[in-house]
Amino acid sequence: MARKLGQIIAVRENTWMIRIPLGCDPETKERNYYNRTVHGSLRQAQKFLGKKINQLGADRERDGAKIRLDQFLDQWLKTIKTRVCSKTYESYESLLAKYIRPLLGKKCLVAIRPFDVQTVYQQMTDRGLSPRTVQGAHWVLNVALRQALQWEMILEVPSKGLKLPRIRRREMQVFSVEQTKLFLKFALPTMYGTVLAVAVTTGMRPSEYIGLKWQDIDWERGTVSVKRTLRKGPTGQWEYGETKRAGSRRLIRLQNWVIARLKQLKEFQRTHLVVDPEEWPEAVDLIFVTEFGRPVNVNSLVYKHFKPILKRAGLPNIRLYDLRHTAATLALTVGVSPKVVSEQLGHTSAAFTLDVYSHVLPHMQDDAAAKVEAALMGGSGLCR
Repeated sequence: MARKLGQIIAVRENTWMIRIPLGCDPETKERNYYNRTVHGSLRQAQKFLGKKINQLGADRERDGAKIRLDQFLDQWLKTIKTRVCSKTYESYESLLAKYIRPLLGKKCLVAIRPFDVQTVYQQMTDRGLSPRTVQGAHWVLNVALRQALQWEMILEVPSKGLKLPRIRRREMQVFSVEQTKLFLKFALPTMYGTVLAVAVTTGMRPSEYIGLKWQDIDWERGTVSVKRTLRKGPTGQWEYGETKRAGSRRLIRLQNWVIARLKQLKEFQRTHLVVDPEEWPEAVDLIFVTEFGRPVNVNSLVYKHFKPILKRAGLPNIRLYDLRHTAATLALTVGVSPKVVSEQLGHTSAAFTLDVYSHVLPHMQDDAAAKVEAALMGGSGLCR
């Protein structure tokens, strides 16, 4: 459906309020409108509205015709750089550079039509790119063009309402209880056993648990606070960043045996490991470091340690990230409230958690039905 360009509001007989949205102020985020009272018949009001819309549109066309999409995207990226984490910014920049700019970058911003954008997406699909990549490129371009609309540079968002390839949800691979026990049996004796134990029992993201510091642990309460992420930047430097979203900053209750492992690790590091704050300032106070006192590289953790553990244990070749899914699935399976699991994972809502882990629902429903049946039938002699 096309964006509503204007309204005619009846004030009284033969008096009309013409209202045309002009977008949002970039600073205050307040919506701006062109308002004018018109006296006469409804037909006269409609004629005035159409004329004014064309006039405002022509003004925008003149301004927007001076700007190419590449120029606009450069400016837009500058405005969001301080508002998103570095990883997100790099993702936006990369998607635009690879898929959008080569085909649309030289076009004038106001000259871009829905057909042009749809053609880009079709070419991406024809090249064999995944639906997730196409949707990712679309999401970034759509956000940018919506900002152009708010800045009153265009009248319509040409990327709105287009046909996109459907993403097929990847079948989730998780360990069962017995497989998790076997995994821990082989993982715990290794030098990265404790970090893998935290991963499979808390459901944290890899960037979250490698960024944990000792001061994040409350030893008395047995909890850990997730406050930051740690990752290696594109130029090889280590970067601390914000969690994925505000709700991802959270408090997680640790299992008692995991707390004991962490205490052992802290004592081992105190007596056997010295982190050089001048050489590796990023590693100071980190819980998990390498044998050389450096931050843990996730890729190295995966291919030098995690994958070999799976192979030795004869376990399915799952991703490191699937330990997060395993933690959530095991918790839901044993009856932990979806809301509690959602908070532990840092999800936006319990509904989102249940949607992601819908494979657990049949088991939960069976268990719930059995419990209700036991409550209704126990000792009553009903239906017997």
